[in-house]
Amino acid sequence: IVAVNLIIISGLNYSSVYSHALLDHMLFHSSFIIYILIRFAGMGNLLKVLTREIENYPHFFLDFENAQPTDSEREVWNQVNAVLQESESILSGLQAYKGAGREIRDAIQNPNDLLLQERAWNSVCPLVIRLKKFYSFSLKLEKALQSLLESLTCPPCTPTQHLEKEQALAKQFAEILHFTLRFDELKMRIPAIQNDFSYYRRTISRNRINNMNLDIENEVNNEMANRMSLFYAEATPMLKTLSTATTNFVTENKTLPLENTTDCLSTMASVCKVMLETPEYTSRFNSEDTLLFCMRVMVGVIILYDHVHPNGAFTRSSKIDMKGCIKVLKEQPADNVEGLLNALKFTTKHLNDETTPKHIRSMLQ
Repeated sequence: IVAVNLIIISGLNYSSVYSHALLDHMLFHSSFIIYILIRFAGMGNLLKVLTREIENYPHFFLDFENAQPTDSEREVWNQVNAVLQESESILSGLQAYKGAGREIRDAIQNPNDLLLQERAWNSVCPLVIRLKKFYSFSLKLEKALQSLLESLTCPPCTPTQHLEKEQALAKQFAEILHFTLRFDELKMRIPAIQNDFSYYRRTISRNRINNMNLDIENEVNNEMANRMSLFYAEATPMLKTLSTATTNFVTENKTLPLENTTDCLSTMASVCKVMLETPEYTSRFNSEDTLLFCMRVMVGVIILYDHVHPNGAFTRSSKIDMKGCIKVLKEQPADNVEGLLNALKFTTKHLNDETTPKHIRSMLQ
């Protein structure tokens, strides 16, 4: 039909031989097109098959500023909110961390000066108590994240439906990621943390050899010190905690398909990307800080996805538009995104895999 109509519409006076040849040629191609359309009809919109835009890149506004819990969200929201209320004091405590570098240096250089030894010890002990508080908070954050994942991935709703309907829980999930990246950015700028803790452990060991019991061991015993040491040895300890928590959530919930968790993460990344690149959405933000919040959340879920999904976030089959996400970041002021781009470079798992397209690698160089 398509071929015959095209010949009639053209109004050209071909000879019958050429008309038949043209008709046969066009009928073949028309039949092929019809076959393709029929072949993919059972798979939904052909546009979806060709672009994946509808399926993989959801478009809706996540209200990170004003979302309030519904009755069905309230119980989990209250539990998580109790944890998040501590987050600002944790960040303030970390930001104010000055370290005991000078006191430790003086004590090491003058090992026989008991006054300097005591001064260094008295400077380090309160800092170790503070470091324990940060570590303990990471354990609370781990439980809060797993509660949110349980709510945002449970059947029968899809991840997109969960995020759209349970925006208060999605906002809390975003707040955990936002806190995590802020904490790790600050921690990387404070080398004194590991120096102080190393001095503390050396002193404890030396005193234990000398049969001296110190009161602080009631607060930070050897087992706690070992766990804290592993935590602070990580370049990004809070992100490592969340990655492990997400991986454990997937492992422990064997009846829940992996895709429920990874789709939740990829959907969140896609929604953040669309919000950042769409003026209609960014104009609805009441504060410029929400832009940076949105960028941090996008990077956080990409990193989690990369650690949890067997093939990672950078492969061509990934449900995250990595090229689009990196492009959105690079369009922002350099000072706002340098740390986020570094997080993608240095804390992801699969960036340097052979399956990562070269143009994605080059965008992050």
